[in-house]
Amino acid sequence: MSSIAEQDLLDKLRDPDQFESGFSLLVKKYSEQMYWQIRKIVITHEDADDVLQQVFIKVFKGFKNFKGDSKLSTWLYRICYNESMTHLKKKSRQLQLSDGEMLQRLTENLEADVYFTGDKIQIELQKALAQLPDRQREVFNMRYFDDLKFQEIAEILNLTEGAVKSSYHHAANKVKEFITSD
Repeated sequence: MSSIAEQDLLDKLRDPDQFESGFSLLVKKYSEQMYWQIRKIVITHEDADDVLQQVFIKVFKGFKNFKGDSKLSTWLYRICYNESMTHLKKKSRQLQLSDGEMLQRLTENLEADVYFTGDKIQIELQKALAQLPDRQREVFNMRYFDDLKFQEIAEILNLTEGAVKSSYHHAANKVKEFITSD
């Protein structure tokens, strides 16, 4: 990951003469983190790659709309989340599956995914997460895997901190129940 400070990166991106080099630094700094954020939502490597490309296109074309009301990383995370959810919904419609059925199908295919290096416990966790409603799953992912604070999650998802805490609590209980019921 590039060690450039966020403010230095923003300065480059806001300077028309340095935008392209700034964007290149942004890609280097955030690619891996964004890939894994997306991958947790769309499950498969191929879909995560596709969504990541869409995210970078959106960021490239839409950076001028970044007002700086939040951190750059928060803005990027929000775009990753929205693009991932759009991708899942589009894929579900194409296959004529509900969102839940789509996630279950993707999770079942994890074991055959050559890019998935997890063990049986991680597969069970993914299956448990596929059972959760979208909001609970995303809150759980952000808190458990990304170690984001409840306040940061609330900002990314445009929710109150109390709603985020409640979603996380419900999700954690459902995951625990799913895993211990086997």
